[in-house]
Amino acid sequence: MSGDARVERYGPMCAAVAALLSPRAEVVLHDPEDDVVLAVWNPFSGRKAGDPSLLGDLAAMTPGTDGVLGPYPKVLADGRSLSSVSVVLRDPDAVLCINLDRTPFEQAAALLSAFAAPVAPRPEPLFEHDWFDRVNQAVGSFVRRHGPVERWSKAERLEVLSELDSAGVFAVRGAAPEVARAMGISRSTVYALLAELREEKS
Repeated sequence: MSGDARVERYGPMCAAVAALLSPRAEVVLHDPEDDVVLAVWNPFSGRKAGDPSLLGDLAAMTPGTDGVLGPYPKVLADGRSLSSVSVVLRDPDAVLCINLDRTPFEQAAALLSAFAAPVAPRPEPLFEHDWFDRVNQAVGSFVRRHGPVERWSKAERLEVLSELDSAGVFAVRGAAPEVARAMGISRSTVYALLAELREEKS
């Protein structure tokens, strides 16, 4: 959000990290009080300034001695795996998250395994209310097991939608278009498959 003191203060640091690791790193600056994304550098997750942060309960997290949470794993809807770190910044308050695309490292694992950073369990309180991440996790994990969304059968789409529906994702306003984007289908197809799924369960 242009004009925000936190973007002006932390923006150069965020831009520097994004530039150094481009095009493999996305840097996101969050407003923890209003739970909104302030700015994104090198965006590849689909998030943009003004979107809800969905950070969860920061007070419930236990950062390391240096104040850093992670690295912890995340998955994008296209199946790419990420290593992410988060840190709570003070005066003025903000949360900085860096998402690193691990795909090149995984492809060269035989050569780079000795240099790959270990991934700690991700801090679940950070994602307690993050339905956006839940969609990416469900779709991305299915992509890794069954291949790209373009090749999914109807039964496979119904399986993913069933998982998301059981998790309560569709109770969130605006979730259906995001699910449609992640699965590579239209919003009307999502609604039609969801209706069919719920009819079968009734």
